[in-house]
Amino acid sequence: MKDFNYFIQTNGLNNGTFYQVIDKQSLDKTFFQPRNEFAHKGNFGHGLLIAGSYGKGGASVLSAKAALRSGLGLLTVHIPTLLYNIMQTSVPEAMVSIDGSDKFFTQNINTDKYSAVAIGPGLDTKEETKQALLHLLNTNKKPLIIDADGLNLLSQIPDFESLLHKDTILTPHPKEFERLFGKFPSYKDKLEFMRNFSAQTGVTIVLKGGITAVSVQTGDIFFNTTGNAGMATAGSGDVLTGILLGILAQGFSAQETAKLGVYLHAAAGDSAKTNVGEVSLIASDIIKYLPNAIMQNF
Repeated sequence: MKDFNYFIQTNGLNNGTFYQVIDKQSLDKTFFQPRNEFAHKGNFGHGLLIAGSYGKGGASVLSAKAALRSGLGLLTVHIPTLLYNIMQTSVPEAMVSIDGSDKFFTQNINTDKYSAVAIGPGLDTKEETKQALLHLLNTNKKPLIIDADGLNLLSQIPDFESLLHKDTILTPHPKEFERLFGKFPSYKDKLEFMRNFSAQTGVTIVLKGGITAVSVQTGDIFFNTTGNAGMATAGSGDVLTGILLGILAQGFSAQETAKLGVYLHAAAGDSAKTNVGEVSLIASDIIKYLPNAIMQNF
């Protein structure tokens, strides 16, 4: 666990009302309560994951596996035609929706039957994909997670803020954040922008990093101080998106989903580190040790 007080001091922050640490006590415990013995898969949500493109199919596989390991009841993955065999073989538990394009996301999708939607991992940034994303933003009424190339495309849409409803979670790394919102003189200024943006729009922002910051509609920011440098590896963000989708589709608020997801992602990474070390840790290890993180922490 990283030294939060040192982090606060070195970034010129005031450790007061607006800044809080994510810990077990601050999380929604209903996520970890025993399930009703008569429950069925329909009780735990149906998530839609829109991910992958030709050459980036692995991102869709990682996100899909992570979503299912997070307790999701049903998962549909929308992928280009050429990823069909890969997805059906790699994640047999997932249902597949096939795009009209062989290589990219281009299709207008009705999301009414889903509990929550995630879009972005491995999506690529073709113009046709941007138009399909724009249609989704204009028509979707379900809780939504936007990550990776979904964010890069979002940054190309003028006044995109007006298209985001309050049940939206954005998950940028620092460069994606810059494309969306521009540069800031300091980390403190960036956090202040996040606070105001979330308070004004209701949108939750998960700014990924060594200490991930989550801004929510109350104007507060929650920091996750667990996790390790081994998680700085390709696909780690795709896994987080899957975890968030798995939680969000089960009916948790965007705020609670972000806190739970970030914490579990880091806890799984720390469990993976214990078993494989930081140097050898890969994104698939985070998924592998996610069940351990859930059982050991709650």
